Amino acid sequence: MADHRSEKSAKAAAERVAATIPRKATLKPQPGKEAKPALLAGGNPQIAKAEGDAPVQAYIAAMPGWKSDVGRRLDAIIARTVPGVHKAVKWNSPFYGIEGQGWFLSFHVFTRYVKVTFFRGTSLRPVPSGQSKHKDVRYLDIHEDQLDEAQFAAWVKQASQLPGERM
Repeated sequence: MADHRSEKSAKAAAERVAATIPRKATLKPQPGKEAKPALLAGGNPQIAKAEGDAPVQAYIAAMPGWKSDVGRRLDAIIARTVPGVHKAVKWNSPFYGIEGQGWFLSFHVFTRYVKVTFFRGTSLRPVPSGQSKHKDVRYLDIHEDQLDEAQFAAWVKQASQLPGERM
């Protein structure tokens, strides 16, 4: 019987001590305040895979520094050039395409530039300069203050009229 009481006493004492030790506070989002997306390598925003304009806008808003302005400009040019363009975020990158026909371009944030991927880039005139290990893909690397909007719009128009990439 003595062992049983001492066991109970020890347990009660341990519970009293545990109650006095402060626990780590868990961070809970405050109402009306959303947590900012994590930035992956090179500052690329981590956005959950989803269809539609909202996840693309969340990605653009989370792009760091001057790159967010480039993202807004790219999105506006694409939306203006291809009315009703289908948007999604996949693999932490915005994708643009024609519903039911596939994707014609995406872009991704890197440390010093934003890389635009034209999935059928070798069919564009003039061909974007950034080569790829994939035979049809071409890249456009956009550095700060170096977006040729007229040329980009021409490529978007051409790309949107080509067969899209299914992913």
